[in-house]
Amino acid sequence: MKTKASSFDKKFDTGESVLAQLDLSKARRPAEEQKRINMEVPVWMLAALDREAKRLGVTRQSIIKIWLAERLQVGQ
Repeated sequence: MKTKASSFDKKFDTGESVLAQLDLSKARRPAEEQKRINMEVPVWMLAALDREAKRLGVTRQSIIKIWLAERLQVGQ
């Protein structure tokens, strides 16, 4: 069932759920799409990453992503 934009906006603005009117099967977040990279790091750095990841209870990949995100947000 199609909904007019004005009706949709009114529901949204009053706090009603509009999820039933959305087709989420094709929804995506372009800024969060993944891209695989390869990088070489010294063995000592890899060991330090693994220690810190273990201390925080996350994976090596997660700690790298967290640190990169923190560093990149500083300049914005």
